[in-house]
Amino acid sequence: MCGRFTMNASELEILQSFDLEGELISFEPRYNIAPGQKVLAIIHDGEKKRAGFLRWGLVPFWAKDPKIGYKMINARSESAHEKPSFKGLMASKRCLIVADSFYEWQKNEQGKQPKRIALTDRKLFAFAGLWDKWDNEGERLFTCTILTKQANDFMRPIHDRMPVILPKEKEDQWIEPMKRKPTEVHEFLTNLSIENLEAYNVSNYVNSAKNEGVQCIEPLIDE
Repeated sequence: MCGRFTMNASELEILQSFDLEGELISFEPRYNIAPGQKVLAIIHDGEKKRAGFLRWGLVPFWAKDPKIGYKMINARSESAHEKPSFKGLMASKRCLIVADSFYEWQKNEQGKQPKRIALTDRKLFAFAGLWDKWDNEGERLFTCTILTKQANDFMRPIHDRMPVILPKEKEDQWIEPMKRKPTEVHEFLTNLSIENLEAYNVSNYVNSAKNEGVQCIEPLIDE
C-alpha cells in the first residue's frame, strides 16, 4: 500500500514541472502527508490542466457515510477496472497526485523501520490517482485514491506493494480529458515502465501523522 508521502518542493518547481499556469492556492511543502489530509492533484478540465487539493481517501459519489474514505486510500491497479467503486473513475476521473517521495515500513527484528523512497533521476513525480465528488445534503467532498501495484525488485525487500508512479512522458496521457474503457486504462497501467528508486532509513518520528517538518525526511544516523 501507499499510506504516507511527501511533497517537499516550491510552488515554482511544481508549476514548471507539470506545465501549470497561475498559482497554487494555500500551497505549502509537506513532509508527512497522511490519509484524510489534503493532497495536491492535477486534472484536465477539457481546456487546460488544473491543480487543486483533494482529500486523500476516496468517498464514492454513492457512499452513505464519508468515513468510508479511510478504507479507500489505495486502489489495486490490477483489479480497479473490475471494482464498482473504481471502474467508472478509471474511465473518466483520473488525476495526478504530486509527490517527491513516499514512506514505507520495512519489517525487521526490532519491529518496523520507516524508509523514505524517491526516484533517483528526478525530484518531482506523480502517482496515478482516481478522484470523485461526493455531495450529500449540502456537504460536498472532493476525494481521491492512489493506485498501487505489486512491488518491483527494488521495493520487494521493503514491502510487497508500491504506488503507481507515472513516467514523465505518460503524465498528460493519464489525465487526457476523454472517456476510456476501464479495460484500456488497466492495460495502460500494466504496460508502464518503472523508474529507478532509492531509499534510506528515517526516524520513527515520521510514524505519527501528527508530526511534520524536515525532521521527517532526515536520514537516520546509526549510533
